[in-house]
Amino acid sequence: MGRSESRTLSLRAAALAPPLLAAWIAAALVGAASEAGAQQEAPVVTVARPVVRDIVEDDEFVGRFEAVDEVSVRSRVSGYLAKVHFRDGGMVAKGDLLFTIDRRPYQAAHDAASSQVDVATSLLDFSSTQLERAQQLAESGSLSAATLDERRREFLSAQAQHQGAEAALRNAALELEFTEIRAPLAGRIGRRLVSPGNLVQSDSTLLTTIVAQHPIDFYFDIDERAYFAYARDARVRGASLQEGGGGLDIEVSVADGQSQAFGGKLDFAENRLDRETGTMRVRARLANPDGVLQPGMFGRISVPGSLPHPGILLPDEAIAADQNRRIVFVVDESGLVSAKAVRTGPRIDGYRVIREGMTGDETVVVNGMMRVRPGITVRPKLITLPPVADSGGQTQ
Repeated sequence: MGRSESRTLSLRAAALAPPLLAAWIAAALVGAASEAGAQQEAPVVTVARPVVRDIVEDDEFVGRFEAVDEVSVRSRVSGYLAKVHFRDGGMVAKGDLLFTIDRRPYQAAHDAASSQVDVATSLLDFSSTQLERAQQLAESGSLSAATLDERRREFLSAQAQHQGAEAALRNAALELEFTEIRAPLAGRIGRRLVSPGNLVQSDSTLLTTIVAQHPIDFYFDIDERAYFAYARDARVRGASLQEGGGGLDIEVSVADGQSQAFGGKLDFAENRLDRETGTMRVRARLANPDGVLQPGMFGRISVPGSLPHPGILLPDEAIAADQNRRIVFVVDESGLVSAKAVRTGPRIDGYRVIREGMTGDETVVVNGMMRVRPGITVRPKLITLPPVADSGGQTQ
């Protein structure tokens, strides 16, 4: 290659150098600007440490309210219904008059039985006098022993007749009393099922029903696993599950979701498991002075399912779902986000119990979950969770 050609190539390289240099400088500036922009655009998230304290985990069951006492009101005597003395659906006290059966036939039977007592009394007095006279004559030898025995037989017969007449009078008095049908217990009465003028058959015709209102029972079923746990905890408390686990405190929530939970105590469990279902029926008793709770209503009961133990609590908003598992996003000191798999438990005081996967000293994202993913860097804003969450379980 000649000197002229070499000079031509050098001139061409010199001509191309300024544009390449400018492109390289521009690329470097764009990269630096992107890096600075990425650092400036790191998302801001709210983080907090979990609440760590002693807890008692609750188990929840669905059950039904039942009246402590319930009675179907029937008449003990037959007759025509004369009068109804209550208002349908009202509250009644024990002993209140509810119905009256026509008393006239029973009053007549009572009067007849009373007269029979009078006849039997006079016959008994006469036979007693005859026996005394016969004994005196027999002692003097003026009366035979056979006649004395006859007088004694007449006296004993009159005595038996008098006792029978008194028994008939007592029975007639009971039947007369039974014509007034009174409330056997206090509670709320149902509607009348028979109107005045209709024939009422003794021990057969249903007149109405009464259910006790205060207190009220709540029945629910537990499985074998829960039975062993509750029985073990009851023994630790020095009590028996069949005797209510030592009066374990419970809470029952009703379906409207607005009423505050009703407090009560366990007071009974069956003495065996049902062979068909493998469950045991347990009963709780609750105060119901206002009559808000009604027999037949459904409810959800919370029963302490463990003894006090250290627990880790997080709001539900801090727990994400990853297919079939639950995870939380943990932020380290440099702001780097990582995911931790956890096993959750029941809700306590507005928080979710974390049973496995955390030690309690992590910093967890509690707000801004949509802006984080494992591996990115965030700007954490630390808050302190209150010991008890608000009613919605929200974290500000």
